[in-house]
Amino acid sequence: MAALSTLLLDAQDLHVLPTGRLQLGVEVVKALGLPSKVAKAFAESSAAGLISLAAEVSGDDMLPPAIKYWQSFAREFLTVLCQHVGDVREPTPLPPGEALREWAEKAPPAPGSEYVSVDLLTELWTQIDEHIARHAGSLESWLRAVHPLWRMVGRVTFHLAENKRNDLFPFAFLATYTHRVSAAGTLQYLPLGRALKQYAGEKNTRALKSLLEPVQAAAKSSEFAAELLESKRVFSALAWRAPDALSFIQEAEAFEQAGIVVKVPDWWKKGRPSKVQVDLKIGEGSDARVGIDSLVSFKASLALDGETITDAEWEKILASPDNLVRLKGQWVEVDREKLGQMLQHWERAAGTGLTLTEAMRMLAGFREVGDGGLLDGAPEGGGDWLSVTAGGRLRSLLEELRQPTESEPPKALKATLRPYQKVGFQWLSLLGGLGLGACLADDMGLGKTLQVIALLTASKSKKAPPSLLVVPASLVGNWRAEFEKFAPTLKVFYAHPSQTERSLLEDVGQSSEGHHAVVTTYSMLGRLQGIDAMIWNYLVLDEAQAIKNPRTAQTKRVKAIQARAKVALTGTPVENSAADLWSLFDFLNPGLLGTSSQFADVLKRGDAYGKVRTLVSPYILRRLKIDKRVIDDLPDKVEMRTDCALTKGQAIMYRKSVESLKKELARDDLEGFERASLVLTYLMRFKQICNHPALFTGSGNFTPKDSGKFDRLGAIAAEVAARGEKMLVFTQFREMTAPIREFLDERFGRAGLVLHGGTSVKRRPKLVEQFQSDTGPPFFVISLKAGGTGLNLTAASHVVHFDRWWNPAVEDQATDRAFRIGQKRNVLVHKFVCRGTVEEKIDAIIQDKRGLAAELLESEGAEKLLTQMGDQELLDLVALNLDQAVF
Repeated sequence: MAALSTLLLDAQDLHVLPTGRLQLGVEVVKALGLPSKVAKAFAESSAAGLISLAAEVSGDDMLPPAIKYWQSFAREFLTVLCQHVGDVREPTPLPPGEALREWAEKAPPAPGSEYVSVDLLTELWTQIDEHIARHAGSLESWLRAVHPLWRMVGRVTFHLAENKRNDLFPFAFLATYTHRVSAAGTLQYLPLGRALKQYAGEKNTRALKSLLEPVQAAAKSSEFAAELLESKRVFSALAWRAPDALSFIQEAEAFEQAGIVVKVPDWWKKGRPSKVQVDLKIGEGSDARVGIDSLVSFKASLALDGETITDAEWEKILASPDNLVRLKGQWVEVDREKLGQMLQHWERAAGTGLTLTEAMRMLAGFREVGDGGLLDGAPEGGGDWLSVTAGGRLRSLLEELRQPTESEPPKALKATLRPYQKVGFQWLSLLGGLGLGACLADDMGLGKTLQVIALLTASKSKKAPPSLLVVPASLVGNWRAEFEKFAPTLKVFYAHPSQTERSLLEDVGQSSEGHHAVVTTYSMLGRLQGIDAMIWNYLVLDEAQAIKNPRTAQTKRVKAIQARAKVALTGTPVENSAADLWSLFDFLNPGLLGTSSQFADVLKRGDAYGKVRTLVSPYILRRLKIDKRVIDDLPDKVEMRTDCALTKGQAIMYRKSVESLKKELARDDLEGFERASLVLTYLMRFKQICNHPALFTGSGNFTPKDSGKFDRLGAIAAEVAARGEKMLVFTQFREMTAPIREFLDERFGRAGLVLHGGTSVKRRPKLVEQFQSDTGPPFFVISLKAGGTGLNLTAASHVVHFDRWWNPAVEDQATDRAFRIGQKRNVLVHKFVCRGTVEEKIDAIIQDKRGLAAELLESEGAEKLLTQMGDQELLDLVALNLDQAVF
């Protein structure tokens, strides 16, 4: 794993923001030893940065994957631009849609890589083109200045064409140069020999040198090109036999690297003829059992582009002396010896079978040799001469994973699932029924919990063992509330002292008998007896990033638990780190990504990320709030209560304050205004303690570990930061703004902003402008009174109410700093509530009052209503439920 972590560099290199802007910071540029002008260019615009990355950076083998990816994209643009230079400046042609899709699919793990799409690539392509169009000089001068591959106005081109009229010499070769560009923007060619005579006659040595330079460069790396140049045959039209044409094709890459354009028949895919291959069709039979370790059948045959080769055609291939033969109406490449050896190899192995893991790896393009797999012994591990396709049963299964069969949620579920949630439930049911691990990676706020509850409700059975849910301690209460609300018929055992008597936790296996589900926490796993003795129905991990480090004791403990099927829930994009992805799938479907060392070796290859995406995509379901094609009925603003725990220190301080209030209320002389003032004072004290003990004591020591709210804020911030999104944090206490900012500075790795009553009026517009910038600070901490109105902060897609004003109108005004005209993304609102305290009870009152007497509540606020309560009613309200409050 050390090699893996060193290799990945944590993928924190080039960041794609939700707006589509590319960000490459000065610190990363310095750390990688890149020219400083690269960082300056990215600060200017994505287009300027990409051009600088392509033109200014060399030695790209050592670049992090994401930077190398975007450098390759920019170089692709410049290559196309060079091939479409004209007297009249026209937009640079976009690559075909399929090519753009391939670019999007092979984007490597990096912050924001989930935003890489055909649309984004199209937009960036256009931005680069527009950036170049603003250049004052000619396009030729611009290309000469910034693009190292632009060596000459006239480009040398090697043409290979089919000569159908000559069976003995079926191919023709001609080298040309670009004489000029027509007004229509098309290239006009002259034979290379004519160009040589023209420049020699004009004694234009500079043009002659530019003309010959790429041919001479090609001759240094290609014996074929060297022979053409030395014999001067390169300056003439040539008739070629099939072996000559094949030698030319095999050297084409060397020609292109030297700056020569290679033209071959259009019907050759990707510039090469098709190959006769051994087609390995996997899963053709009707295997009864499906699972990650189950065996699937396969059958080997010869095929051309998926079409089976007949015996007669194979005899024709054997009879030909050449490796480029005409078959099925086209010229194709063959290697009789390798094909024969491979057929024999797979026919011998046919009785062995493949595990589903091996089958899925081979379908994704992973062809490991030397690990004891069936590829051992195949010539070159199969190489380009092996084609792997899914057939019959396996193909149907993969299609169903992409589009699950519609099934209605269980009637016992007390909720109406949105269309995308229904798809999630169906998908989880399908994979679970097959015994395959599933990662539900929906955005925060899209209802992952509800989809899992629907799954568990549908799978409950008297015969089935219970399912085990492992969740962060701060979310135990959330899960309980959701179970009680949506699945009241499910019997759930809560294996945590905040919910259950400790005596019942001595043997979870025994205590959970008759239950459908058991909920516990990561920290409790090491203390509970009986967990390892069972094979659970489902093993569900919430906030599954908790097992991203495979070396921790916690991760090893989780992976030791046995279950029929496993589910991982995470709102943090798994694309952000390949190391995290390996550990996650080592839990879900062990072996699918190989061992950690095998995975590290795979990532060193240039085409690795596309293959990895193909391999894991059937087991990951991710929907984004911004994707209206999938989620068209989601409210623009989603409000959710976020439960927090008290630390032991907070709980002690809170309980003492309750006892103190009780004594004060018992005074005989307390009445009227003085009593109301006392109640409000204590309500403020309880709020302060729930935020942080230092806020009440005034010590100034705001250590994050002393407050449960900081723990929950950190978890949310980590997800927001991973997505490249921005957030607002509101608090009614000015004293909290600085500690929150210092805490979030560390979580985001960048400094945020603060606005409170002491911020000058003149400075406020500048802060807003900073935050609204695509590359501006990632968070803004605001005191509620100072920033509750008048600010336009639509760059934020998350709003956190760190403490509650207990007046819905005031909270809504603050939320609307982000949720207002100009907001193009959904806004997720997190309202912090400490369970087991007055915060939870008042939140319930607010929810009730919203429906019954919203006008009264919004005009007077909850605090005024509380001052009118009787003594016992008030004490019951503020009393501490220690089991629920401290996790």
